[in-house]
Amino acid sequence: MTSALPPLLLAPEGKTLEFKRDLSSPRNVLKTLVAFANSAGGKLVIGVDDARQVLGVADPLDEEERICNLIADGIAPRLRPSVELLSVQRPGMATATVLVVEVFPSSARPHCLSALGPEQGMYLRLGSSNRQAGPDWIAEARRAAAGLVFDEQTMPELGPDAIDHTAIARLLGAGQPLDTARLQTLKLLRPEQGRLVPTQGAVLLFGKAREQYFPDAWVQCGRFRGHDKVHIFDQHEIHAHLPDAVTEIELFLKKHAFKTARFGAMRREDLWSIPLAMLREAIVNALVHADYAQRGAPMRVAFFDDRIDIESPGYLLPGMTVQDMKSGTSRIRNPVITRVFRELGLIEQWGSGVKRIFAEAAALGLPEPQLEEIATGVRLRVWLGNVQSVREIPTAAPADEERQESISRLGSRLGSPLAARLVVLLQAQESGKAALAHALGHRSVSGELHKQVRRLLEMRLIEMTLPDKPNSRLQRYRLTPQGRALLESTQP
Repeated sequence: MTSALPPLLLAPEGKTLEFKRDLSSPRNVLKTLVAFANSAGGKLVIGVDDARQVLGVADPLDEEERICNLIADGIAPRLRPSVELLSVQRPGMATATVLVVEVFPSSARPHCLSALGPEQGMYLRLGSSNRQAGPDWIAEARRAAAGLVFDEQTMPELGPDAIDHTAIARLLGAGQPLDTARLQTLKLLRPEQGRLVPTQGAVLLFGKAREQYFPDAWVQCGRFRGHDKVHIFDQHEIHAHLPDAVTEIELFLKKHAFKTARFGAMRREDLWSIPLAMLREAIVNALVHADYAQRGAPMRVAFFDDRIDIESPGYLLPGMTVQDMKSGTSRIRNPVITRVFRELGLIEQWGSGVKRIFAEAAALGLPEPQLEEIATGVRLRVWLGNVQSVREIPTAAPADEERQESISRLGSRLGSPLAARLVVLLQAQESGKAALAHALGHRSVSGELHKQVRRLLEMRLIEMTLPDKPNSRLQRYRLTPQGRALLESTQP
């Protein structure tokens, strides 16, 4: 077959394409083929240098036999790619023959280099480079090979009381009974050895101590000055149940955005300086498709002057590319989480989120978002229409006179204004010391804050969420019934 190969030669190296000058480094060639097979497939062209000059191979038939033998002996489980000889007519030069080895996403994955074994010899394709697979990805690949799904697996060491049934009822109970049968239909509970136990998806969504089992299942939000992460202006950690995290992230973004109003014939319409509908779609997509089995990085939302980056842990699922996602193709990593988000109306149509994000950007006249795989997972970059320079925002809205009077009375009864403010903050939601310090406008947890938390515990006005682990970094505090009663007694 003779071809000028212009499309292939002009295409940049990437997730599904790589060029090699020759077979002088067979291990690197095999790494690329393993990475293709474990990721989304791809084509390896041998006989083309980095400048896209077609050099060809000296003895095409011998080289074809050699690459087939290298693949047969060097990759396990056995890989069966398509190997093709292509004759390329070079302008002003003799015709050259190149080898094109096409690898398809393999149903026998994960593949590895036989000489290195399954722990050291597995590779993934990340952009235009090959990356050694870590234990988290290997575990996910093995689950997939066995037909298992991470968030559907049970946690037999826990019982139904490990999930927050009050939160489930608040979010899912409207209009229909929230009984055991429905919880099983949603795969929040599954039978295990004669009893019902929560699934990993249930604990991720509604677990009372989620981060005890999934330490990186939280969201880190930051507002930065300028266009990089050198100068941070504000930060916030979100440890809420995953469905509630959508709203909390949106509130953080609104806190640092500008709002104007447009008055129509019938009503006022608030206009935000950031594309909230598109960002909400991106946040939901990141929460639903994150790899919660991965260790080392939470989901991150970074607000810069010119853009907002949303980073989700976990690489694309095998067989998927960024282009697939942009075109609307989707594969579900977490079906339990996805189903619950669908029930809550947070997902309109499965598989269409990313495509809608790009369509919305075009409709608003914004630059096209950037979607790419990075070292820790997947990043979606949403460009803003106008530069959003940081403005100073007070740490708390000024209280009205009535509320301030209530806090003052509570402070008198407790002997500490700080203790009163802590009680008021914990009325809204349970929090850790760092979150309390942030809400108070403090840079760090002070000695006085430690002291007042200890006093409130001794007075039994607050309690630990993890009483068996008082020094846990996941420790949070909440009001006791006595604390709520005291607070109510100070209301006007």
